[in-house]
Amino acid sequence: MSQHQRPELPPSPTRRRSYALPGTLMALAITAAGFYFQHSAAAPDDGKFKRGGGKFGHDDFDAPSAVAIETVSKTDFPVYLNGLGTVTALRTVTVKPRVDGELVKVAFSEGQMVKEGDLLAEIDPRPFQVQLQQAEGQLLRDEAMLKNAELDHARYQTLLEQDSIAAQQTVTQESQVKQYRGSVEMDKAQVNNAKLQLSYTRLTAPIAGQVGLRQIDQGNMVHASDANGVVVITQLQPISVVFTLPEDKVQAVIQRWRSNEPVNIAAYDRAGKTKLAEGKLLALDNQIDSSTGTLKLKAQFDNKERSLFANQFVNIQMHLDTLHGVTQVSSAAIQHDTQGAFVYVVSPEKTVQMRRVSLGPTEADKVVVLDNLAANETVVVDGADRLREGAQVDIAEKDGQAVAASPEALSKTEGQFRKRGRRS
Repeated sequence: MSQHQRPELPPSPTRRRSYALPGTLMALAITAAGFYFQHSAAAPDDGKFKRGGGKFGHDDFDAPSAVAIETVSKTDFPVYLNGLGTVTALRTVTVKPRVDGELVKVAFSEGQMVKEGDLLAEIDPRPFQVQLQQAEGQLLRDEAMLKNAELDHARYQTLLEQDSIAAQQTVTQESQVKQYRGSVEMDKAQVNNAKLQLSYTRLTAPIAGQVGLRQIDQGNMVHASDANGVVVITQLQPISVVFTLPEDKVQAVIQRWRSNEPVNIAAYDRAGKTKLAEGKLLALDNQIDSSTGTLKLKAQFDNKERSLFANQFVNIQMHLDTLHGVTQVSSAAIQHDTQGAFVYVVSPEKTVQMRRVSLGPTEADKVVVLDNLAANETVVVDGADRLREGAQVDIAEKDGQAVAASPEALSKTEGQFRKRGRRS
């Protein structure tokens, strides 16, 4: 070895690790890639990622959807307007005493039905009988004085004709006769007033109706200024209901009202299920309430069953019109999207067609279809959320009656269950 030649040193451990690490990583990456592609190619197609995107594959969507259908009918369709109303008595009277005195008799029972003129109560009549006697006595006295003055006047007339008395005396006597006649007329008025006051001691029913609860008991002093009176009478037969309708219905109501034909009204209870009475439209208000945008109407009911009470809340159903021979379906058949209303029509081949329709009035669960739908066609009323244009369906129910599933649908359904059992 030359003097100037440097001896060759062995490579350090650190340097060896720096060269070996990239190579090792590359080998591991190649091995992992080969393992991934090998197992991906060998993986069986179990149908979980088929075109249908569902858990059970696209074939499940080929099974018909079970639906309920209804046959479209064409009949007369009644159009009603509904409103909220309050029962109002045609007449309500608070029976008050017109004279002061002791209440000596109560002749009615609480809640009793009374007729006009029936005795309700009586006030002590004795003070008024005394007043009547005084007035009658004054009348008798003044009538006697009048008669005497008339006799004197007749005698003076005879003497005047014989020129045996002054004419002035005859004129004075004639004036006195007129004065007594005036007194007699005043006395008669006093007698009539006393009789009237005496009649006020008997409190009678001014109207026919039902009496309420007694406001004062027998033995109390009553006065004409009492605010509560003795009892309140409410007329129940007939009775009226004041109800409201929205202003956008006013024109239809006015046109119906101007036809001069009776407009039938039905009153239902608060829940709207039980019919209480039937009546006729009586009157329309002359202005719309600007705060609520409604018009007040009044209906009258015979109320023979006494099912309506004053201030009772009721639901009103007014028969506005009847559409003759119109196409109608259940409201459950009507579907809506951004373009409007449509129905699914079922063909004889059990496929569905989406058909756009225009809607008319609605009543209860029925709706009028104005166009694009004919009588005796069938529409889907249940299960429409699973349908699309041209889809095959299996009819499970028709017009409310259960229908047996078709053999094709059963075989497809059983096949789907077998597939699901194997996959599970």
